[in-house]
Amino acid sequence: MKPRHLLLTLGLAALPLPAAAQQMEEHSKGMAAVQPLYETVKGWLIASAEQMPEENYSYRPTPEVRNFSELMGHVANTTFMFCAGATGGDNPNSTDYEEVASKAEIVEGIKASFEYCDAAYQMSEATAMEEITFFRQTGSRLWVLMFNVAHNMEHYGNVVTYMRLNGMVPPSSQRGM
Repeated sequence: MKPRHLLLTLGLAALPLPAAAQQMEEHSKGMAAVQPLYETVKGWLIASAEQMPEENYSYRPTPEVRNFSELMGHVANTTFMFCAGATGGDNPNSTDYEEVASKAEIVEGIKASFEYCDAAYQMSEATAMEEITFFRQTGSRLWVLMFNVAHNMEHYGNVVTYMRLNGMVPPSSQRGM
């Protein structure tokens, strides 16, 4: 490469660095790093619950695994549990969503669990770093929230499989999601 072309290439490559550095800095703090991941999986799970036809809520890929309704109910139950643990509050959920079969009730439960969690993902950085005990383990409140995101991503992977086996395109593969 000619020296002038190399300088032009290096100069152009350097242009986006301030924006990239600013974006990286915005996601470098604990809560700022986990919050977008939470919003992403929240959106995918709500969209999945809404998009799956009611007749497929009883779909079970194999006899050993939960059907779609039970899987989404599990996500709703545990999302309430994780966020109550992270905030130190009482779990407001009084419904075992794994036992609910109707699409409307599952969608309502998924949305309610995430509405409850939204405040937890807005806690201050100082609060997020406070040490708590959760599942007989000690860690920060942020650790519990990260555990929640990982758990929900794990089950979103299950949801993707259920949707694909039913000829559907999961939200994460749809344009604009």
